Amino acid sequence: MKKYNIQNYIRYKDDVKKTTARIGDKIWSEYTRDELIVKFLPLVENIARKFSTTQQASGVLTINDLIQEGSVGLIHAVNKLDDTRLSESEDIEKTLKSFLSKRIKGAIRRAIDINRGNIKIPEHKLIEIRKTEGDDKKIVRMFFNSVFYSVEQINEQNDNQIFEIPDKSEPYNIVLLNTYLLGLMKTYLNDKEYEVLRMSYGLDCDKIPAKQIAKILNLEGVSNFVRISQIKKNAIDKLIENVNPDQVLDYLE
Repeated sequence: MKKYNIQNYIRYKDDVKKTTARIGDKIWSEYTRDELIVKFLPLVENIARKFSTTQQASGVLTINDLIQEGSVGLIHAVNKLDDTRLSESEDIEKTLKSFLSKRIKGAIRRAIDINRGNIKIPEHKLIEIRKTEGDDKKIVRMFFNSVFYSVEQINEQNDNQIFEIPDKSEPYNIVLLNTYLLGLMKTYLNDKEYEVLRMSYGLDCDKIPAKQIAKILNLEGVSNFVRISQIKKNAIDKLIENVNPDQVLDYLE
């Protein structure tokens, strides 16, 4: 995680703790608008900490920034609460948390999309790709292995030494790269393969664990996560086998 202002964070935590203590516990209908906002500030931090704060993943945003953006989303969400629907809910607290969480996450994601940096295929991989003239299949293989390797490193916040080496290669905008990959996947993969790769690498969503992907795709069995890993591997191999080398080179130019 990148450096952030610890003093400001400590003051924020102290203020939230004191204000929450003053509010106390009430039934939900007795909370004022401002009290509800304070009541759910800890939820904002809980959600914010689930987001990556590496330079590649969130740009200039620190955890303090993510909490701030999430807090703005919380305020807007509280302003949109429907008292009638809440009163009809069997579990008001659960309904509130679900409603607010979605909007807090959305606010943080929007801020990240605006401030997130660019993705880079490691320089040594680019050199290898460009030196494989005459071996079209090797070009395609290296491209996909490099791209998915880079995406995985960003999503998992892996501090691999390769990212400590100065990289003078041109960066690829992660949104454009993901859109490009999704287009290729839609063309050459079946629906299951497409969804597994999309969710495994978080190409247009948060990265999802294999077990959860298996549940979403209704894959049963105690080893369903192993099946997801196999589908992921087969899908990448399928892209390597079917994508035209010109499509890869066109993107690298």
